Amino acid sequence: MKTFLAFYMFLSTSVFAQEMLSPNRAIKVKLNTEVGGKFTYSVSFSGKPVMEPSQLGIIRKDGDFSKGLQIISVEKVQEVHEKYETLNAKRKSISYKANRYVFHLQNEKQQPMDLEFQLSNDGFAFRYYFPGTSPDIKYITEELTTFNFPETAVAWMQPMSDAQTGWEHCHPSYEEGYLREIKVGTPSPIKAGWVYPALFRTKDQVYVAITEAGLDGTYCGTRLQAESPKGEYRIGFPQEPEVFTGGELNPESKLPWYTPWRVIALGTLKTVSESTLGTDLAPKAIRLKSQDWIKPGKASWSWIILKDESINYDTTRMYIDFAADMKWEYCLVDVNWDTTIGYERMKELVDYAAQKQVKLLLWYNSAGSWNTTPYHPRNLLLTRESRRKEFQRIKDMGVAGVKIDFFGGDGQSMIRYYIDILNDAADIGLLINFHGATLPRGWQKTYPHLMTAEAIKGQEMVTFSQDFANEQPAHVLTAVYTRNLFDPMDFTPMTLDSIPRIHRVTTKTFELASTVLFLSGIQHLAESPMGMSNQSEDIKNYLRNLPSSWEETKFLAGEPGKYILLARRSGNKWYLGGMNGEKKTREIKVDLSFLGEGYFFEDVSRQESIRKNQKPNGKISLPAYGGIVGVFNSL
Repeated sequence: MKTFLAFYMFLSTSVFAQEMLSPNRAIKVKLNTEVGGKFTYSVSFSGKPVMEPSQLGIIRKDGDFSKGLQIISVEKVQEVHEKYETLNAKRKSISYKANRYVFHLQNEKQQPMDLEFQLSNDGFAFRYYFPGTSPDIKYITEELTTFNFPETAVAWMQPMSDAQTGWEHCHPSYEEGYLREIKVGTPSPIKAGWVYPALFRTKDQVYVAITEAGLDGTYCGTRLQAESPKGEYRIGFPQEPEVFTGGELNPESKLPWYTPWRVIALGTLKTVSESTLGTDLAPKAIRLKSQDWIKPGKASWSWIILKDESINYDTTRMYIDFAADMKWEYCLVDVNWDTTIGYERMKELVDYAAQKQVKLLLWYNSAGSWNTTPYHPRNLLLTRESRRKEFQRIKDMGVAGVKIDFFGGDGQSMIRYYIDILNDAADIGLLINFHGATLPRGWQKTYPHLMTAEAIKGQEMVTFSQDFANEQPAHVLTAVYTRNLFDPMDFTPMTLDSIPRIHRVTTKTFELASTVLFLSGIQHLAESPMGMSNQSEDIKNYLRNLPSSWEETKFLAGEPGKYILLARRSGNKWYLGGMNGEKKTREIKVDLSFLGEGYFFEDVSRQESIRKNQKPNGKISLPAYGGIVGVFNSL
């Protein structure tokens, strides 16, 4: 239903303002027009300013939708209510409720564009829509959207790496370190900009996380531009090399055409940490004949510690035995398996694993001309015909899924390549792990067989660099509030024993806690069979019984980059996980009255100590780079 604006003054001589509210009325977004027909929005939370007037607008090659705009009509506010389930998120069953506001605009050429806003109690989102139909392709040359923070705000952000840099030209892959608690307006040290999610905090202790959702192949993946004068961050497009060979870079599509959602979670740190907006705004799950083949789980993985030489028949068989002993569902076989093992002997390993209730996952190079890495299989996924042939071949062998590595960026053609892979894998029945890849942006809801994605400077980088091993605690204590906030993260955590040539600074219980704190549909665990043989039976049994998905999450305490304590429920058991990212002891007072009896591991002189048939008394001490992890009955 539309309400026409005859009661508003003529827009060329006045300012129009429309207030939008969340269902609980705590979040207020105000849409304004300035003289000249430019649109801005501003945001407050419980009466406290969060964002100052921020720009809206799109420039298409055939029309300017950033100025000279008039409101033609406004739709009546609608309630949005969606229920859905996920296998690799904070909660299994999710209920999204929001107020929907739609503004029908036209520019000076009388070309139409809609602005759509949805406000929920944990944030809001907006997108642009170009209605109608067109026989020709339309091209977006700029998106003028900004997020304008008060200059007193601070941020936790990861720079975007420049395209075609890094080892064998395999950037960008969302694998830089974080800048923590920086003043807004600080330029990115890399000209490509900043990745999502970006986390902000105002002087009133309101937290804001920015990401995007609804990326369907008709738009490029975006980022925040490197320069943000006075704290105003603008949407940026990818760099020129970030394309599938010969493909398009920036947004182009026929009409009708929706842009992705610009997603802003906001509120207390607890509200933002428990938010599911990144999947709430993603499209509903595709239709599948069955989802019985989509199973979350844990995986053994030889390459993380033993590297290329481990990808052979005998070592893979050993890691299958390891997974079986630990009651883990999967074993990942990494690079060059097509020659070091071969298809025929891989089939033998698949059959051997099946006898032990373990399924195999196989590695592939996504490229293509966009990287020069020597690893293979390579060039098998570039066309639909070749990709489906290869997927069917390994499916017929009994392989459960694929890990696809070294993608080339966020250009529209590369985003469509991801989606083509997801659709073909869905048809054939293979699980997907994107590595050296972009942020999933809620794809795991639309494509339930997308189990995880890297898009993080992960545990493998600890095995390469003592400098990063030293940085790891603060890095992961930022990632749990940013990278892993909405999307599964293949950090490949947990080294309990030694790492060749590296001194691990984290405690054993810090490493154990990652199994609760990090969300991933398949959790590839870094520990080796040799390292696990040195662990106590208590640790082994904890890892054997660890759930692969969660029904509920409670954020209990924390501070980005410094520490976190939360609990996740599976069935009638609560799993408590805590980490300290600082080189000093952290004392936490917290209400644990919802926990029954159980057991927990804590650090004593850098060794784990288990306490059985009890629970923490509400006072938790986390030593430097230490942690806590426990299992308790639900009351």
